[in-house]
Amino acid sequence: MNLLNVLLSSSGQAQGGAGMSSIIMLVAIIVIFYFFMIRPQSKRAKKEKEFRSALQKGQKVLTISGVHGKVTEIKETTVEIEIAPNVQIEVEKSAIAIDATALNQK
Repeated sequence: MNLLNVLLSSSGQAQGGAGMSSIIMLVAIIVIFYFFMIRPQSKRAKKEKEFRSALQKGQKVLTISGVHGKVTEIKETTVEIEIAPNVQIEVEKSAIAIDATALNQK
């Protein structure tokens, strides 16, 4: 009976420690997700937003659908791109992926 009491009391103390350990692991997982997934994604989104707001006429761009072109006109939410001589298309600013000249530098 003495041995049974000792085992039961020690298992109760171990459960309290396991609870704290699981909380620490949960916090560690959240921190890892933040630094490896959420933070880089928000940095990238901020950089893309700055790029789109700094668009200039004559700048070569690439759309998210893969169309290369040259900016001819900038409106509030759209951009007009010349994709061939005398061929212009109008796309949303959010459809502009990157500066096409940056592709040549890589």
